[in-house]
Amino acid sequence: MRLVNFIFILSLLFSTHSFAQHPPLAVLKYGGGGDWYANPTSLKNLAQFCNQELKTNIPTKQAEVEVGSADLFHYPFVHATGHGRMFFTDQEAKNLRQYLISGGFLHIDDNYGLDPYVRPEMKKVFPEISFVELPFSHSIFHQKFSFPKGLPKVHEHDGKAPQAFGLFYEGRLVCLYTYESDLGNGWEDPEVHNDPEHIRKAALQMGANIIQYVFSGIE
Repeated sequence: MRLVNFIFILSLLFSTHSFAQHPPLAVLKYGGGGDWYANPTSLKNLAQFCNQELKTNIPTKQAEVEVGSADLFHYPFVHATGHGRMFFTDQEAKNLRQYLISGGFLHIDDNYGLDPYVRPEMKKVFPEISFVELPFSHSIFHQKFSFPKGLPKVHEHDGKAPQAFGLFYEGRLVCLYTYESDLGNGWEDPEVHNDPEHIRKAALQMGANIIQYVFSGIE
């Protein structure tokens, strides 16, 4: 059982209440010049898919939050993506660390070009731990939808197999980093990338697994 300190938000996730001010999902706005705003329709579509398949009640409104903002603590699930440089100041790293150890969750999805920056920036946040690759047996791949071979491959980048890496703090997965998969592109409106329907569906199903894993509190 994972410790989650956003109980008041999680209880609303599956209820008929509305999130008037703070939807539970947000895009992380970081510095450094990278396009943190890439894939503007992805979280909206993921929320819609989860509402349909998981019977959640997630608002589809796009929310954005800065790394160093106190507002970060309003969002139990934060998604970061982009192609370029990601950079955290010391204060931002401290804020992000406190958010994650307090029960928050960060999903970083490499949209191609983000990889050289993810590990050193997250080292600022957690200097004492490193990313480990998640085995195919990890429960995040076996929620409502089964992915016995791990992450789906949405877009080709360097011809590498997709990998899922995690940061575990005191036994809890606090950050998931998806690499060479490009899930966020698969979540976007169909006409953006014109992906085959089965590829887009697989991306959304894996996204729903992540949401279910984070909010269920069950390993």
